[in-house]
Amino acid sequence: MKILILNGPNLNLLGKREPEIYGKQSFEDYLIDIKAAFPSVEIRYEQSNSEGKLIDFIHEVGFAYDGIVLNAGAYTHTSVAIGDAIAGVNTPVVEVHISNVHAREEFRHKSFLAKNCIGVMAGFGLYGYQMAIDFLIKRK
Repeated sequence: MKILILNGPNLNLLGKREPEIYGKQSFEDYLIDIKAAFPSVEIRYEQSNSEGKLIDFIHEVGFAYDGIVLNAGAYTHTSVAIGDAIAGVNTPVVEVHISNVHAREEFRHKSFLAKNCIGVMAGFGLYGYQMAIDFLIKRK
């Protein structure tokens, strides 16, 4: 099984940026835990602050991988293009948010991605990524 974890803008700053919301652990450190939890899964990790690069990654694996775990960051609430990229591929996508976006600012309550995803995880901290991977494995 092959899964892409794809993080969007500002998620390269995890552990440093607003730790009261996003925690104190970097994603690179957490990725070690994820890979240990799923040793039989080939996990690829990519991060970009660029909307176009995120779309390129979705297109690249969208017909070959078994799943994509996507935290598009603020692009979730603004990008019709990423939503269209998800709709255009047949690899299932799970949308993930570290914080509970529904308990935050009103603009974060709308996702342009969710309707094209098979599920949404929000508010479970970094553990939401593992929940999404577990869901993709059990769904297969």
